[in-house]
Amino acid sequence: MLLHIPQVLNTQEVAEFRRRLDAADWTDGRETVGHQGAKVKRNVQLSETSPLKVELGREVLAALRRTPLFFAAALPRKILPPRFNRYSGGGEYGFHIDGAVMSIGAEEHLRSDISCTLFLNDPAEYDGGRLIISDTYGEHAVAKPAGDAVIYPSSSLHRVEPVTRGARMASFFWVQSLVRDDSQRRTLFELDTSIQKLTIDGADEDVLLQLTGVYHNLLRRWSET
Repeated sequence: MLLHIPQVLNTQEVAEFRRRLDAADWTDGRETVGHQGAKVKRNVQLSETSPLKVELGREVLAALRRTPLFFAAALPRKILPPRFNRYSGGGEYGFHIDGAVMSIGAEEHLRSDISCTLFLNDPAEYDGGRLIISDTYGEHAVAKPAGDAVIYPSSSLHRVEPVTRGARMASFFWVQSLVRDDSQRRTLFELDTSIQKLTIDGADEDVLLQLTGVYHNLLRRWSET
């Protein structure tokens, strides 16, 4: 499921992120990929040991906790600490699939079910830089306003186009969901959003109770804890 999640960060938060990232020390983005990824990746990132990465990452996680749409769609069990990258001067990331298992610290691991990009500047500030996601329905070119995010299955083939003017900055991270299967997550998300709309519209309480029970029983059947 490819989903746009608007306004994870507000305008003031984006401006503060940008101020701090504009003064940051960046390192080669190939620091965090394997041999195959290093062949097609050309960007810069905040170092894994950067105090700024840790601090801003915590702020991203706090913002996600205030975003019900993210939790309804992702059903997160674990979230990899957010990272930050910058593309400019022709920088790009060729087609690749994200690694299936990632390390969180020395002993903990995460299965990458969902990939997330949180955009930190508006598309008008740069040329190129679209996130291209390939799935069974074709290729989708994604560029969202600053503060907005997109999530999509980590199993998707995807790339970032060369940035030929300006700079594209983003935070990116992965989620291990309580529900491994993307089609099951989509079903639960669609059921959840339908229940919310019916509640707002004043639907019959007995019907809402029944649908809510269906949601939780499906979640109980499909979730991994």
